[in-house]
Amino acid sequence: MVIDDEALARRELRRLLADFAWLEIVGEAANIDEAVPRIEALSPDLLFLDIKMPGGSGFDLLARLERVPRVIFTTAYDQHAVQAFEVNALDYLLKPIEPERLAAALLKVRDASAPVTNQRNVLEQLFVQDGPRCWFVPLREVCLVSAENNYVRLWWGNLHPLIGRPLSTIEQRLDPKRFFRANRSQIINLDFIEKVNPGINGRLDVTLRGGGPEVEISRRQARLFREQMSI
Repeated sequence: MVIDDEALARRELRRLLADFAWLEIVGEAANIDEAVPRIEALSPDLLFLDIKMPGGSGFDLLARLERVPRVIFTTAYDQHAVQAFEVNALDYLLKPIEPERLAAALLKVRDASAPVTNQRNVLEQLFVQDGPRCWFVPLREVCLVSAENNYVRLWWGNLHPLIGRPLSTIEQRLDPKRFFRANRSQIINLDFIEKVNPGINGRLDVTLRGGGPEVEISRRQARLFREQMSI
């Protein structure tokens, strides 16, 4: 999907993309209010996304999405390049877009591992915005997801960002083979379990590698955990 407030820019990008037969443009939008419902309806795998637009920036758009596709930023301003790569954008194209640079960017799309088209119902990453800082957070690298009132905290390396979504909403989109609901407020990444000890009244105490806090698996969930982990 092409998202840019300038109609001429959208038309020119469509013309350039016509040379790539394997790529289908499923839609376009001129601002983030138009883009959000269209992205949710069409589930594109890739966004060509302008940064400065009326009503909100490209970064603001990403923060509003439940599932964030891969992103190639297209903009006339080079000062946002560092921030774009901090959020793991595939590329950052300056306008007017050169055909050679576009071709190089699309090579990254084809070479990118684990295409999102293979796992449409499972979240692979979340876009997190914390003031001026923002990231694409790969969920495979998150050791713990915990509820804090109406927010969710991600334990991701040395960073513990908050996102404005309830835990139940996030849980529905997590990979059940990787994530396990430990108790009412915490979901653990099974890949990060370092040690499991018996707790009180049939509970289990789990130590996570990577600096996460110790997590208690409730008695009810402990039975499911033992079955799932064959212990």
